[in-house]
Amino acid sequence: MKKGIAVWLSLCVIAVATGAALWARSQSGANPTHRRTHMAIDPALLHPETLHATAPEEFDVKFETTRGDFVVQVNRAWAPLGADRFYNLVKHGFYNGDAFFRVISGFMAQFGMSPDPAVTRAWSNASIKDDPVTQSNKRGYVTFAKTSLPNSRTTQLFINFADNSGLDRQGFAPFGLVVSGMDVVDHIYSGYGEQPDQGAITTQGSAYLQKHFPKLDTIKSATIVTAPAAQ
Repeated sequence: MKKGIAVWLSLCVIAVATGAALWARSQSGANPTHRRTHMAIDPALLHPETLHATAPEEFDVKFETTRGDFVVQVNRAWAPLGADRFYNLVKHGFYNGDAFFRVISGFMAQFGMSPDPAVTRAWSNASIKDDPVTQSNKRGYVTFAKTSLPNSRTTQLFINFADNSGLDRQGFAPFGLVVSGMDVVDHIYSGYGEQPDQGAITTQGSAYLQKHFPKLDTIKSATIVTAPAAQ
């Protein structure tokens, strides 16, 4: 009898341990490389009107992503308003957890919609004026996305995979360049193309993308790694 009880207790322990392991696996995702974690947001991101620091004349931003790392070098003289906006967003962690939600092979990789719907809503009307186009949208150059309307840039960016100089006359003003890790950018997951719906991302955030587009690559962190004093 005692032996039977001991066996039963052992089975219970195994069952509990197995259940805990399965629960942990479900929380982390089947592929931990592409796991997206919920991060605490900087409260300042809910108040775009307060984030207007002037960027240094040159600075580098390191992106750590689920695909690997790359570095963007920003030259403020190329597009001052765009550089300032990018600087403030990175400084306050806006891009942490963002997905590359629109990736078109041979064209560009687009990102810049917060995984938190409240943050996306806060920035939806926080547009900046257009910069003159001083650099061409060549391979590796980083540019704010915009609509056909003037002064419509907010938070979304794209990295050019190829020479997209045709975008120059449409007012897309590059402010930075990928100076290392372009091979990583080239391999950002592009299998979904134009499928992710920006309206759904706005209202549901990362929950929508994780459910319907689980293979998307994401940004673990974007941090300023060099920031010489502004002139």
